[in-house]
Amino acid sequence: MKGIGVSSGIAIGYVLKKEETVQKIERKTIEHSGAEMKRLNEARQTSTAQLDQIIQKMQQENRDEEAQIFEAHKMLVGDDIFFGEVEQMILKEKVNAEWALQVITDAYIKQFASFEDEYLRERQADLVDIRNRITKILLGIEEKEPDAVSDEMVIVAKDLAPSDFAKMDLSKIIGFVTEKGSKTSHVSIMARSYGVPAVVGVEAIFTKVKNGDAIIIDGEAGTVLLNPTAAELDTYQRKQQKLQEFNTRLQALKDRETCSLDGKKFTIAANISGPQDVDAVLANGGEGIGLYRTEFLFLDRDSFPSEEEQFTVYKSVVEKMKGKPVVFRTLDVGGDKELPYLDIPPEDNPFLGFRAIRICLANQELFRTQLRALLRASKYGNLKIMFPMISSLEELRAAKAQLKAVSAELEKENIDFAEDIEVGMMVEVPAAAMIAEIFAKEVDFFSIGTNDLIQYTTAVDRGNQRIAHLYTEYHPALFRLIQRIVDAAHQEDIWVGICGEAAANPRLAPIYAAMGVDELSVDSKSILKIRWMLNNSSCLEMEKVIAQIMEMPTAEEIEAYLHKLNERIELG
Repeated sequence: MKGIGVSSGIAIGYVLKKEETVQKIERKTIEHSGAEMKRLNEARQTSTAQLDQIIQKMQQENRDEEAQIFEAHKMLVGDDIFFGEVEQMILKEKVNAEWALQVITDAYIKQFASFEDEYLRERQADLVDIRNRITKILLGIEEKEPDAVSDEMVIVAKDLAPSDFAKMDLSKIIGFVTEKGSKTSHVSIMARSYGVPAVVGVEAIFTKVKNGDAIIIDGEAGTVLLNPTAAELDTYQRKQQKLQEFNTRLQALKDRETCSLDGKKFTIAANISGPQDVDAVLANGGEGIGLYRTEFLFLDRDSFPSEEEQFTVYKSVVEKMKGKPVVFRTLDVGGDKELPYLDIPPEDNPFLGFRAIRICLANQELFRTQLRALLRASKYGNLKIMFPMISSLEELRAAKAQLKAVSAELEKENIDFAEDIEVGMMVEVPAAAMIAEIFAKEVDFFSIGTNDLIQYTTAVDRGNQRIAHLYTEYHPALFRLIQRIVDAAHQEDIWVGICGEAAANPRLAPIYAAMGVDELSVDSKSILKIRWMLNNSSCLEMEKVIAQIMEMPTAEEIEAYLHKLNERIELG
């Protein structure tokens, strides 16, 4: 069976099914709304206490990334706007708290499900988890976990919530398989954090297995084998041993530089969303942060963060990086990243509409507040500023003018900031790529956002399952655009990086390096694998490969060719 490999590794063990607790919610008419709201608030308080215990446990285990997930749950449990809607339904319709909570939550889940961004779309799982937690408290349900069948359990479930992980004895669990999920779902995040192989999106697997079935999962290939033959078991045992040996060799690269076999040096940086991600960057040998997504400070709240709040966060990140470069992308919202407190009317084509730099230039106070915070933080480390979604020279110059004006303000106020801050732009729309030689005269660096560049170049909505197969980083047009961008950058002696998901593709990393890309910015867990690929590749040899793929007319041909070419390096 095939699914989506979301956490690499081989797991060989036995099935333990995670049954879903069915919560049958009935609509009931109540007489005393006040008493019902009291029930709801007491359930919220109990939920908060439970989450505090989970957070404390995670922090004691030095699992800050998981703790942040439950911190976000705690914030949602304390969200008076959301629960105010639940209370209003209780009051107006005289219904029980469980029913009102389900109706209001379902409305929000429907909204989240419509988001284009995979990460934001998967956040509906947070709402489901919180709803289930509070509903169980209201109904007095205590969920009993199944007895372990062995010490080599592979959990098989329709879906898994963060709360499920909090209750599991992870010392006995060696893998996860679910019917639902994506690379950014919580089961994926938690599995990667714990270093446990996982495959998601395996259709109908829950009904095909029973407790105790032998199972093998390949978290890299997204393969699941049930009751394997002796030959299959032997094959995967040998593959598992080889992978373990390879991972040991990867760890030796943590403090090494990134340099090709023929002596060309590169920078491997990381993409992060908040201060909680910095430790993982350093632990995996990251040489900097190539993309700090500042918008996550603006999400899941009901007002703009103040200048002081932003400054404190940005300062903490650059200080922790101790002189290593940190590229902050200015606010990138709109499209599928909505801010409820930013009044933007619905649009027919939000991805082609009012978003990213367009919002910032139209809301100068918002933009200038963020720029002030960034400039103030710049004196504490190696901070760089990057503008997203630039499609015209007018936009770039307007953004730079705002930065210059804010700099003058701070000088007047005698507030210190670094004077030599590098200012760059993302190249993520074809228009910017086609006039890259013009933009290169105006900035200090380019960062190629492949996610949007692929989407806009191929006219493929990457969230649309019907055409998802058309969305590929192997499209011939993409290689031509990237080469054009790199050549334009180097002609003006500026550096160029790639921060989209394609940068973490091990088969493409050596190609990008040979094209002249100076920096690849990836998720923290991919840093050492990409370093391995570059350290074991020759740019001179890859230049010959580039000449070959530039002649290939289809993405399928290019992908197959690169897979065969790099298989030896990938397997160590």
